[in-house]
Amino acid sequence: MSDEQSVAMPSDRARSEGLRATGEGGLLQQLTKRVLESALKGEITDHLGYDKHDPEGRNSGNRRNGSRSKTVLIDVGPVEVECPGTWPARSSRRPSASGGAV
Repeated sequence: MSDEQSVAMPSDRARSEGLRATGEGGLLQQLTKRVLESALKGEITDHLGYDKHDPEGRNSGNRRNGSRSKTVLIDVGPVEVECPGTWPARSSRRPSASGGAV
């Protein structure tokens, strides 16, 4: 499949399903959401150095910690994006109420 065909597929499908190209819930918003989420997932994988659910990540000191929703404002309208998060390794020393380690 050529790049041109890959790009035409979502557009053709949207047209056949009566989906608008722009506006709330339109094709551009949906594609933008998917591209941004895919890029963020790839970035977190590069940052951590292992794929999601990869055993290599166990006890590595830094791990994935779910995701949270953020709204990105772009030309085609607001897009709700799920942003993956990380969780730093837990220290065996807990901070006290005064800010120092216990």
